[in-house]
Amino acid sequence: MEAADVIIIGSGQGGVPLAKDFAEEGRRVVLFERDALGGSCVNYGCTPSKAFLAAAHAVGRARHAKELGVHAHINVDFPAVMDRVRGVRDSFNQGTQKRLHDAGVRVVCAEASFVGDRTVTGGNITVQAPLVVINTGTSSKIPKIPGLAGTPYLTNRNFFDLKQLPPRLLVIGGGYIGLELGQGLARLGSETHLIVKGDRVLNHEEPDVSEVLAEALKRDNINIHFNVETKKVTYIDNVFTLTLDNGQELQAEAMLVVIGREPNTSALNVSASSVELDAKGFVKIDDQFRTTCNGVYAIGDVANQPAFTHVSWEDYRRLKAILSGENRTRADRVLGYAVYTEPQVGRVGMTIEDAKKKGINARCVTLPVSQIARAIEWGHDLGFYRMVVDNDNDKILGATLVGYETAELVHVFLSLMEAGATWQLLEQSVHIHPTYGEGLPSLARLLLGDNIPSCPNR
Repeated sequence: MEAADVIIIGSGQGGVPLAKDFAEEGRRVVLFERDALGGSCVNYGCTPSKAFLAAAHAVGRARHAKELGVHAHINVDFPAVMDRVRGVRDSFNQGTQKRLHDAGVRVVCAEASFVGDRTVTGGNITVQAPLVVINTGTSSKIPKIPGLAGTPYLTNRNFFDLKQLPPRLLVIGGGYIGLELGQGLARLGSETHLIVKGDRVLNHEEPDVSEVLAEALKRDNINIHFNVETKKVTYIDNVFTLTLDNGQELQAEAMLVVIGREPNTSALNVSASSVELDAKGFVKIDDQFRTTCNGVYAIGDVANQPAFTHVSWEDYRRLKAILSGENRTRADRVLGYAVYTEPQVGRVGMTIEDAKKKGINARCVTLPVSQIARAIEWGHDLGFYRMVVDNDNDKILGATLVGYETAELVHVFLSLMEAGATWQLLEQSVHIHPTYGEGLPSLARLLLGDNIPSCPNR
């Protein structure tokens, strides 16, 4: 058995900087990774998906330019698109390898499991350390549909290995991964069908967010099948056939399964180190990332934190501060997220329903993007900006932005909320005309009037 100062299991966006920092401080760090270095973000998440969407949305914008009087002839070189995606992915992966190597981290390319308290084995070595950090992330949840097992279905794990554009695509799932990749392939030329179990896409968002995205997808000629489930899958002569519970059958050359995520904990044997899991298999942690075993911590989505790279990276900063004696917690920062469809969704903080459930005296205002000069000039009519404020202290509680590049705009609210600012500060701001950002003070100014537009369905 070997001794180390720190063991890190998983090389995601929290584990890598932790390993690097500890190693550069002179500690002996061993990092276990069973897959490609960099975790899901670098290899089959953020990096390849956004490189892929760069091409897809360029095509979509060119097609929709006909509304501006511009008629484009578009020729998609799909193999070249995917070669570029994989090239970007590989360069990021190599950068991760170099960071760890230069810092002096010992990387063990093997699946790790606990064999005792703070004792981990993998790749024919067993290591014990006083500090262990679990950063193993999540994987695609696969439904138990008859006939699915053994077929060459896609998940976000192997989607970016596509070499040829499938003429037809079936997407099982209506979450953000399914919408992003489904819209992407549709824009590049695949006839696309979304199979959605419920009555709306992106059902964790407010209903009118779902309505806007559904309309946008239909404008890209995507077929959405609501309130249906897949009862059977067959795969014959390179064609998938899905039998739905309403009796309908759909066929396509490719099928993407994206119904959710599940934690990568099954191989860890965490009970050997007295680490407990919750009912869904996520690692149980307290507000300072401690597991039920002294000296073992967990960060990122394996601990049921929001499944976003920036959250995992912020977990790294928090945990490092906690280990240095600072009084940090996993809820002491304002965190947002985005969905990279077109239009985009930028989200931060509470919705009006969230606020009311917490007993907060709150109100919200909504501004359609069709009332923003830049959106009119550029031909963008889908979407809205929404802000939720506390009536008792005027502080901003949250925002929902749906529209062109709202993943960028939402950072205005992130910063204001981190500073504890009131809506009056935004209202008093003079934003440049004509920009999409100009709509944010306009949104706040709705709170000045007596006839404040109410939030839909509120």
